[in-house]
Amino acid sequence: MNVRDFKNKIYNELASITKALANPNRLEIIELLAQCPCSVEYIANNTSLSIANASQHLQTLKSARLVITEKRGKYSFYSLANKNVFEVWNSMRELAFSQNAEIEKLMKEFRESRHNLESVTSSQLLDRIQQGKALLLDVRPREEFEAGHIASALSIPQDELIERLKELPKDKEIVAYCRGPLCAMADDAVELLNSHGFKAVRLETGFPEWKVKGFPIDNALPQGRAIGVSK
Repeated sequence: MNVRDFKNKIYNELASITKALANPNRLEIIELLAQCPCSVEYIANNTSLSIANASQHLQTLKSARLVITEKRGKYSFYSLANKNVFEVWNSMRELAFSQNAEIEKLMKEFRESRHNLESVTSSQLLDRIQQGKALLLDVRPREEFEAGHIASALSIPQDELIERLKELPKDKEIVAYCRGPLCAMADDAVELLNSHGFKAVRLETGFPEWKVKGFPIDNALPQGRAIGVSK
């Protein structure tokens, strides 16, 4: 094999990965799978896709070796092939944030529509937790919390929050987090909490980014267990 043939083959293989990532639905699926392994039904329900469309996108990601699947009885579930998949997705997102003015504009407009909600970085949150200055609130669906969450976090899913406000203290800052910077569950939670007299901010990122940094986490499900499997 000469040098040109070698390069052509390598770059073609690399391009197959970028092609698999070049779809908004598949990017959202990767963000969801970064929370924990999921069934097709759970992915469809959380991405507003039909089960058939979700399955097609998953097959594309699988062909590019970005996700893996395992059959358990009559159910299949999917997970990211390894931690590198999320790290590449995260780096691509950060590159887009820094280079794409339209993304910056959209993020600014969204935050302004939520009354410029305050946010904290992972390092700032870690300091506040260690000093006992903040209560950490995980507002993702309960299944995702049980699959793995930031250490010491309290689980109150965003859609249950209004009914459980009495469980939260008003004399302590509340830091809400969800799936990541593109997830709006934490924004909704912070807006609701502030409107009811709480002091609340959101974590800039989410559970996967916290985990990648090696910060403390709790309650990971046994490896290979899925969430969202129909009964």
